[in-house]
This record gives sequence, C-alpha cells and structure tokens, in this order.
Amino acid sequence: MTRLGDSVQRASELLAQDLSSDTNVERLLAETGARRSLDLSDLPAAEQAELIGARSVDLLPSVEKLAERIAERAAQGKGLHIKLGIDPTAADVHLGHAVPVLVLSRFQRMGHDVTLIIGDFTAKIGDPSGRTAERPPLTDEDIARNLSGYQEQVRPFFDFEKVRFARNSDWLAPFTLPELLGLLTQVPVSALLQREDFRNRLSEGSGLTMSELLYPVAQALDSVELDCDVELGGVDQLLNLQMGRRMMEVRGQQPQLVVTMPLVEGTDGSGAKMSKSKGNYVGLGSAPDEVFGKIMSIPDRLMAPYLQAWTEWTDTEIDQVTARIEAGALHPMDLKKVLAGEVVAALHGVPAAMAARAHFVAQFSKKSFSDLETLPGVALDEHGEEGVAAVLTKVLEFTPSASAARRIAKQNGLRLIVEKAGRKQQSVVLSETEALRPLAEVAREAVAAQADGLADALYLKAGRKVAEIRGL
Repeated sequence: MTRLGDSVQRASELLAQDLSSDTNVERLLAETGARRSLDLSDLPAAEQAELIGARSVDLLPSVEKLAERIAERAAQGKGLHIKLGIDPTAADVHLGHAVPVLVLSRFQRMGHDVTLIIGDFTAKIGDPSGRTAERPPLTDEDIARNLSGYQEQVRPFFDFEKVRFARNSDWLAPFTLPELLGLLTQVPVSALLQREDFRNRLSEGSGLTMSELLYPVAQALDSVELDCDVELGGVDQLLNLQMGRRMMEVRGQQPQLVVTMPLVEGTDGSGAKMSKSKGNYVGLGSAPDEVFGKIMSIPDRLMAPYLQAWTEWTDTEIDQVTARIEAGALHPMDLKKVLAGEVVAALHGVPAAMAARAHFVAQFSKKSFSDLETLPGVALDEHGEEGVAAVLTKVLEFTPSASAARRIAKQNGLRLIVEKAGRKQQSVVLSETEALRPLAEVAREAVAAQADGLADALYLKAGRKVAEIRGL
C-alpha cells in the first residue's frame, strides 16, 4: 500500500468515530496535517493523475494524458516540469490564492519540478481576466512591495526550498517588435476575442486596449521559454493557459497540459468568489481564533468544497463524512468544527487549532452572553432610529455593506437574543425586511413578544458576531 493509502486508512477509522470528541479531532488533524509534507513519489502515474484531476475544474487534454506524460518523463528518469504564474497584484494573500499552491505542492511531493513565475512584466500590462474595465498596470515599486510578503504568507502550504523562481521580464523585456509581429501572424484575432469578458465589453461599447488583447500571448511565451509540461491556474485563466499550448505548438514544442483550479466561494455564502473587496475572505495572516470563527460562519453547503480546496482529504474521506451527515450519524456543526480546525492547523499548527476550537466552544456555549469578557455594544438612544442593517454596517462594522447584512438575514443568520434570569435564551430570527426597519422598533417588539414582556439583556447577532443592545 502507498504512504497516502496508509494515511487514508488511519484517517477513515477516525472519521467513523465521534467527531465531537476533542481527542478524536486532535488525532485526525495530526493525521491529515502530516499529509501536507507527505512524500507522494510512491504513487503510480495513474494515481498521481487522478489525485490532481480530483481537485481540478479542467484537466486538458485529459487525466489519462497526464498519466501518460508522467510515465513518459519517469521513463526518462525525470519528473514533469510544472509552472504556476504569480501575478503580484496584492500584498495580502487569502485562502482563495492558496488553492493552486496546494495542488502545486502535491506535484512537488510527487517528485516533479516546480517553477514559480513572478509575472513582473505581465503585471505591468494588467491581467484582464474577469474584468469589466482595463486594470491599472503596476509599477516596479508596487510589484516589489506586493512580492515581499507573498512567500511568507503561502509558506504553510508550500516548500520554497525545492522550487525555482523566474521573472518573466527576463525574456519578455528583450522581445523585439519584429519578433512579436512574426509571432502574431500565427495568432488569429478570433482566438483572442473568444473571451466572454472581452466580448461583453465590446458589445457594451467599453474600451479594450491592445495591451490587454496581447496579455494571453505574453503569458503564453512564459510556457515557451520554460518548455513546461503542465501549467496551473484558476479556472478564469483557462483561455490564457490554452494560448500557452498554442504558442508551444507554433514553436515546435510538445504542448503543455492545462490544470485549472476552482475559484472558491467566499465565506458569506452569497455565491461570489472569495475576495478582499467583498469582505468574504480569510487572510493567510489572520489570527487562529479569527480563522476558526470565519470558517464556522459559512453555510453548510460550503463544507465539502472547502474540504476539497484547502485540506489533504481525499474524495473517499469527504464522501464518508457526507454520508454520515445524510444518515444523521454526524452533526454538520461537528464537521464544520473539524474543517475550521483543518484550516487553522494548516496556517498555525494543530495546537493552535485545538486552542481556537476550545475558545469557540467556550464562547458560543455560554448560557449568557453577559458572561463574555468583552462585547461591543450599541445604544438605542443614539442609534435606535437607524435600520438594523445600517447599524451592523456603520456602527458595529459587522458587515461590509447593508446588502451584506440583508444577505445574512436571508440566510436566517440575523437574530435578536433575549435573555431573562431563570429561563433559556430566546432567539428571534429577523427577516430581510426587518433588517431594514429601525433597530429600536425591532428590539422592543422582540422583548414584548416574550411571555412576560420583560428582558434582562438583549443582543444582536449577525452570523458569528454578537453585540449588546443597550438602553432598552
């Protein structure tokens, strides 16, 4: 049996046990966490390809072709040459950026050679993927600043001691106009205009610059220069990666295989991809308690995609816990705590994950929120006439926008918690309509609806965040 097979067998035994037990969860996190550095070189070519294919959206031409290429290179006594381009557009990295890096790590641990392309030249053009307008190009200073923290932030997911770095300015900057024009004679404009975002912008009368049009060609020349076997990227990069195949064929090279990764949905459950601008992200530099809490706030339907994206669990293991939930043998909350622990363990280690788990349980199993040491508050005499969504956004800063607050309400995540000595907390779910009403009105109605019309304390809860309503 392979090393991965042994680990899966041990983990499967743990997954069949009580996952509300701290002891079982700690053992599980230690087992699956150890896989992040597990040597996968003993996997046969077909199993390597299947493991990569299981985490990809596209694998072109096919999983079988990847297995053939792996076997072909092995017969030559070497591994594949894998490429991932880094477009240094931001200083802070979130979990969404870690998805292709995790797959790259698996390739690395299978014994393949990895090159990270620092897109310092193409970043000055600006990748137009998914854009509705031209993106401002970056300066040398922007690129240097953004790159400085990238390596440290993704280090938990990747071994930088076994990787080659290359800057595409080394071969793109010397490119001459005659060379470029000669190359472009073999690239139909129709191929560049296949992009849906380009077609939409043209139909709407928006601008489309030549630099944007040539971006896929510039990125494709990276693959030509490195003579890659495989290129990784987000699913939004598919046409750019396919241009790499085309350029390699033009230059008489064996075309690279293409592996695209999903753009993972953000924590707010709105359907939008994880993004800093939407506030639905988990930063790789976030504290353990913050990471744990954000993962616990996701809707249940995101647990399986998140397990696929950021853990070393196999599909068999994910299917095992999903089947237990469907059979009523595993509570979704217990699995979500395991997932949150997995993410914290990846970034900060298993001890930090268990401490964050204990803190979360202690905080949210309290019989009274008044037992908590610190809790933000909102005074009704100051903000009672403002809408609930506005209070959440402008006063408490629990949500990035009023529309985000309404989305939480739509998902039944917006509540008033009524406390009265001698009885259990009463939870009042606020509808999307009530989220727009004045806080004072909604609060007084919630208290009036109680058996005696009285309350010792009242709290506003949005997802996992809680604030005290004062001055009732």
